Amino acid sequence: MATADDLQFQEFDNAANLLAANPDATTISIRDASGKAEKRGALGDLGREEDDDLLGHEDSDKTELLAGQKKSAPFWTFEYYQTFFDVDTRQVLDRIKGSILPIPGRNFVRLYIRSNPDLYGPFWICATLVFAIAISGNISNFILHLGDSSYNYMPEFRKVSIAATAIYSYAWLVPLALWGFLAWRNNKVVNIVSYSFLEIVCVYGYSLFIYIPIAILWIIQNEWVRWALVVFAMCLSGSVLVMTFWPAVRDDNRRVAIATVSAIVLLNSLLAVGCKVYFFHPPDMKINLPLSDATVVPFSNQTRAAGRTH
Repeated sequence: MATADDLQFQEFDNAANLLAANPDATTISIRDASGKAEKRGALGDLGREEDDDLLGHEDSDKTELLAGQKKSAPFWTFEYYQTFFDVDTRQVLDRIKGSILPIPGRNFVRLYIRSNPDLYGPFWICATLVFAIAISGNISNFILHLGDSSYNYMPEFRKVSIAATAIYSYAWLVPLALWGFLAWRNNKVVNIVSYSFLEIVCVYGYSLFIYIPIAILWIIQNEWVRWALVVFAMCLSGSVLVMTFWPAVRDDNRRVAIATVSAIVLLNSLLAVGCKVYFFHPPDMKINLPLSDATVVPFSNQTRAAGRTH
């Protein structure tokens, strides 16, 4: 039977001495996996820093997948589109904060989007904005005619479909046109920065978040306040777009770069102004003039007879 001393752990100084004492012993070689993992981590960090200098935060295979460089599943399968919604709440909240508090000189794509672009945030932001504009427009119209006995309030459900058409067209068609234009200019200008279509859609979707609280505040029955909110939202949303896409076109021809940024700002302004004008009508300027009997001249038979004599 083994004694207590035999069961105690012992420290062995050198494997060569053990083999010399027992040449027939079976040896097992265990490699230091943690050391290699640390080495791989150090090399990965070095490569990541180099990628950050060139492209921002492109540091994972997921980025290649979402940017269109790598596809793990066919596009007609559910798994392909599931990757576009693989985002957590913290990332969505950070991107929303970045869209309403833009940092001057910092690129929104490189700071928030490029590590994992998504469609979850843009889809629900657009959906929330559609209902916020439609419902706020109906409430504003109800308050506008409040107290008017001749007015029968009817909910205008068509505003939901009109708002959805306008907002989703802006959030998808404009990024599609911009992506095609940047891809075309990328073939002509070597140093131009390129964005994937998903990244552009992501930027446009999150830039619309500021219009959700603004649409609710448009219920206020004051045109000066409403237009002040329109200007504020346009400046905030437009600044996110300008700071994101100006680095992509600044190396291009000067006129082309200015025209591109101007078109981006103009389309954003048209969306804001169009929603304000169509869904939120200004208070009616009704002038009620008192009518006396002396001012009313009825068209009587005597007037007709007088007309015949002439």
